[in-house]
Amino acid sequence: MSSENKVAIITGATGGIGFAVAKRLGQDGYTVVLNGIEDEAGAKRVAELTAEGITAEYVGFDVTDDEAVTSNITAIGEKYGKIDLLVNNAGGLGGRSRFEDMTTEFYRFVMALNLDSAFFASRAAIPFLKKGKNASIINYTSNAGWNAGGPGAGIYGTSKAGVHAITRALAKDLAEYGIRVNAVSPGTIDTPFHAITRETKPEVFATFKNSILLGRLGEAEEVASVVSFLASKDASFITAETIQIGGGQALGI
Repeated sequence: MSSENKVAIITGATGGIGFAVAKRLGQDGYTVVLNGIEDEAGAKRVAELTAEGITAEYVGFDVTDDEAVTSNITAIGEKYGKIDLLVNNAGGLGGRSRFEDMTTEFYRFVMALNLDSAFFASRAAIPFLKKGKNASIINYTSNAGWNAGGPGAGIYGTSKAGVHAITRALAKDLAEYGIRVNAVSPGTIDTPFHAITRETKPEVFATFKNSILLGRLGEAEEVASVVSFLASKDASFITAETIQIGGGQALGI
């Protein structure tokens, strides 16, 4: 572990990939600030990390609420005097709907969950990232950002295409400050995100595995290791990039 006092905020970090990322960054020497909307789960996760000698805290707020995001991230930045890393992990499918039947509320919810959240958090963190060392932002996109998603996931794909674009736009905007901005694009990772599909539609779940060149689902820790790399000095000349973590799934065999 590094003795350098690095501060990372990970949104949506009370479970799944987000928690794996928080744990890995804590092992890398970061003070990790976990965000979520389930306070009980947040407290439990912080206790788990603390037991491993990781300095961690939980801050509960809804990433789709611009005022809540701004006030909380500002408070975190002021508390530590800087932010070294923002991981915009929060997001999700939000459900499925074909466009003909899609309500405006559903459209706005999915866009807010995936794209607005990354914008709100990044905007609030930038003044404190400027004070960080080797500072960066890491966003999450998806294969759906390229292939527009499966049945009923079209607006999810649209929102993730937006994340791909805003990653590059932020990288352009922040390069003069030495702040790097990259994205990861996880494939089918074995987390609760896909558990419902596995239980209710095993035949669909099987097609996920069959479409992966490496013949298996990914693990949350395999995403966390790439986030760790992108945040590190080893990636100091990488910005505006998206790394696929899908075992070759993007080739669509």
